[in-house]
Amino acid sequence: MLNSLTTSFVARLKRNDEAAWFELWETFGPVIRAQLTKWGRGRIGAETVRDLSQETLAALSDSIDRYDPAKGARFSTWLLAIAKHVLGDEMDRRSAQKRGSGKRATEFDDGWMGGVSVGVDENYEAAVFRAKVEAAIRLVEKESDFTDFSIYRMRVLDGQPGRGVAAALGISEPTVSRRLAKVRDLLRSRLREVIATYSFTSDEMEEAERNGLALNPTKQDDSAFDECIAEIFHRQTELRRQEQAGLRD
Repeated sequence: MLNSLTTSFVARLKRNDEAAWFELWETFGPVIRAQLTKWGRGRIGAETVRDLSQETLAALSDSIDRYDPAKGARFSTWLLAIAKHVLGDEMDRRSAQKRGSGKRATEFDDGWMGGVSVGVDENYEAAVFRAKVEAAIRLVEKESDFTDFSIYRMRVLDGQPGRGVAAALGISEPTVSRRLAKVRDLLRSRLREVIATYSFTSDEMEEAERNGLALNPTKQDDSAFDECIAEIFHRQTELRRQEQAGLRD
C-alpha cells in the first residue's frame, strides 16, 4: 500500500488542488523536461518540452491510483514511463501529420509494471532524488525565521566560515551554530516528509541514507549532511539556470 503522505497528496491532485499541482510541477518539472529533451535529440523545441512535461504530470495524477505496489515499481519509474508514453504520442502525431493522416493518442496502460523497461538509469534516479531534496529546502526556507535561514544559506549553501557569518550579522559564533542546527533539524524533518510523499517503495524511503543524508544522525553526521545539501542545492540551481537560458534561446 502507498503510505499516508503519498495517498493524501494524490487525493489533493484528484481534487484539482492548485497548490498540489504547483508543487508537483515545481519539484519534478525540471527532471521530466531534461529527460524529454534528452529523448527528443533536438527534434522538439523548449516550448514543446514544457507542454509535454505538463501532460506527463497530468497523466500521473489520472493514473496513479492504478499503481500496483506488489510489482515494486518506484515513483520515478512511474513518472518516466508516462513521460515516454507522452513523447511517443507526440512523435507519432507528427509522423501522421507528415503522411496527411490523423492519429488518436494511445491509452497509457500499466504493462510496464510487469517488467517492461522504460530506460531508467542512475543519472535519472539521482535527478529525481535531488528534486526531492530541493523541494525540502524550499519548504524550510518558507517556514524558517528569515535570519535563521539566512545563517544556513550563508554558512552551508554559500560556504562561508562561521566567524564571517557572525561578524556579518552582528551575533556570536555560538548563536550562529545554534540557529544553524535549528534549520538543519527542520530540514531533516521536511526531507522525511517529502521523500515519504513521493515514495512508492521501501527502497525509495532509504534513498536519503544511501546518498549521505543521515536523517537520524549522530553529531558527526552533521558536516557530511551539510556538504551533501550544498552540493545538491548548487546542482539544482545550475539546472534551473540552464533551463531558463534554453528557453530564452
